Amino acid sequence: MSLSSALAIAQSSLLNNGRQTSVVSRNVQESKNPDYTRRVAVVSSQAAGARVVDIQRATNEQLFRQNLSALSSWSGQGTLSSGLEQLEISVNGIDNSSTAAAVLGKFQQALQTYSASPSNRTLAENTIDAARQVVRTLNGGTASIQSFRVDTDSQIAGAVDELNQLLAQFKDVNTAVTTGTRAGRDVSDALDQRDALLKKISEYVPLSTLSRSDNDMVLMTKDGATLFEKVPRTVSFQASSSYGAGSAGNPVYIDGVPVGLGSGGNTDASGKIAGLVQLRDGVASQMQGQLDEIARGLITAFAEKGTAVADRPGLFTWPGAPAMPAAGALVDGLAGSIRINAAFDSSAGGNPDLLRDGGANGAAYVVNTAGNAGFADLLIAYGDRMDQPMAFDPSVGLTTNISLSNFSTAAIGWFQAVRKDASEGAENKEALAARTQEALSNATGVNVDAEMSLLLDLEHSYEASARIIKAVDEMLAALLAAVG
Repeated sequence: MSLSSALAIAQSSLLNNGRQTSVVSRNVQESKNPDYTRRVAVVSSQAAGARVVDIQRATNEQLFRQNLSALSSWSGQGTLSSGLEQLEISVNGIDNSSTAAAVLGKFQQALQTYSASPSNRTLAENTIDAARQVVRTLNGGTASIQSFRVDTDSQIAGAVDELNQLLAQFKDVNTAVTTGTRAGRDVSDALDQRDALLKKISEYVPLSTLSRSDNDMVLMTKDGATLFEKVPRTVSFQASSSYGAGSAGNPVYIDGVPVGLGSGGNTDASGKIAGLVQLRDGVASQMQGQLDEIARGLITAFAEKGTAVADRPGLFTWPGAPAMPAAGALVDGLAGSIRINAAFDSSAGGNPDLLRDGGANGAAYVVNTAGNAGFADLLIAYGDRMDQPMAFDPSVGLTTNISLSNFSTAAIGWFQAVRKDASEGAENKEALAARTQEALSNATGVNVDAEMSLLLDLEHSYEASARIIKAVDEMLAALLAAVG
């Protein structure tokens, strides 16, 4: 090998060494950045040594897609779980202290105590007061649920705005990637930025990606709606300032396709938006329906009955009085409109003894016709009706033929089961997201120990090249001295 060839090889080695050292140093510097992907300097052999021909990113498309899917599932599940915690406290109180079942239990106790001493006016007042608390709880529960739906609606609007902003940022970064690729520039940093945006977008909606020429990318939801193709597609939503029981919320549209409603505590909804929609139109609406059915059950159980006359609302009444609610059919918003019949309310000029005697709807409904102060048959009958099976609407998700007391208890059990499944699902999906992120990081992230080892090898290579140059320099000097 000639001295000029040896010198050229050594110079090439130093140049490559500098570029490789720069790449490794950048890797170490960005090792704490979760959105950074490890870079590798690709060296190719040449006639006189070798040269760095490309800087490549470490990638694993399969792991990356799995991570996007896991992030989306965790986001939807976590949104549902945290929302259920808020809904439970606002409607049921801490430790279920303000549930319909709790106040119904106290009302039944007051009714039983009154039936044991029907001549005691104080016990009559106590029973009416306990009934009034049942009404307050149903009215308050309805107000809390609809307020929760309004708040959730506002969160949906905020999430849609944030998603549109992310898609706008994605357009800018995707353009930088495609134009840089066409120009032959290093687009590693832009690709890192794009991947980071994909992770953020997947927290709102489940993503499916399609790569095209020049590193261009198309984004779709798993339902097939296009999110981005050259330009962001419209994600639209019209928020509502108020909700009534039974009213459906406005859908979120992605390129004209509505976002689907998830189901179950361990939900199949992916992404924050789907989780919020399930809270608003799924869980909260079903909870409202159960309260409405409890209200209907109370009106039915305490209806006044007479001979050859239609049943009429008694202690508990509603805006449809004097008619009775249809048996086994949900009346939307009934829990919010149920009231204590003024005929029983002494504060409104009524007589609480009518609960014992009957007759709030006229003489045809009087049961204690003899006016006996110790008459307890009607009070006992009311208590029995609360413990007898009645028909409930199947749309509210509970047993359709069950007593009012058991139905109210089943409503608590249903909610707690959904909340428990949601909480466990959130833990499991968080763990899956963490595992897929760890696997992705192991495949594409920076291992500082490995990089430092490579840096040491590059240092040794630098020293070897420097020694070659020094040796060639000495040999050339000796040769010149001999010729001179």
